[in-house]
Amino acid sequence: MALVLNIETATTNCSVSLSNDGETLVLKEDKSAGYSHAETLHVFIDEVFKIAKLNPTDIDAVAVSKGPGSYTGLRIGVSTAKGLCFALDKPLLAINTLEVLAHQVKIDNGYVIPMLDARRMEVYSAVYNTNLDLQREIKAEILTEESYSELLNEGKVYFIGNGVEKTKSLISHPNAVFIEGKLPSSNEMAMLSELKYKKSDTEDVAYFEPYYLKDFVALKKKS
Repeated sequence: MALVLNIETATTNCSVSLSNDGETLVLKEDKSAGYSHAETLHVFIDEVFKIAKLNPTDIDAVAVSKGPGSYTGLRIGVSTAKGLCFALDKPLLAINTLEVLAHQVKIDNGYVIPMLDARRMEVYSAVYNTNLDLQREIKAEILTEESYSELLNEGKVYFIGNGVEKTKSLISHPNAVFIEGKLPSSNEMAMLSELKYKKSDTEDVAYFEPYYLKDFVALKKKS
């Protein structure tokens, strides 16, 4: 049993939760604020502790969504998590962002494909089965009309995440189910961070880096 502070900043959703024994106690998030994590993350952390009437020293670990996702969002989330771990002398748990997203879907058959927008027609995606076990490795891929055709011919495929909109514009297979408007949340991190804690599956706080998947590319400023 562990009291864990969970931090999710891989997308526009700035999400913080406190969980105990794999169950969310307090959740604070804002899915509509854009990439304002630098301004809101520490405020949300303070608020969840106040609501729970707990102190930061009470936690057993800090869990952070490690990516893939927004370069800036991941950097802010991981930097904050590492700072807390150093200050509080607590272990760091790193949770895969696509796995967090996949846990928003409960199905009896078929596959779950969590996907995050990676600009243009590219997404970060992975494939999970009904037990939410990883069936295909995480990768950045360019979408086409033939994407996931083998899986779709087998049965239902549930697409979830902010990469769904571009996928929906290309794939029209009857077995495709598009779950729109969903982003990774620290709420689903509760069970995953508990499992990591029980296994002592922790990270080296000094050397841990987010899983960016692709190199950061700075966009040119419009004149």
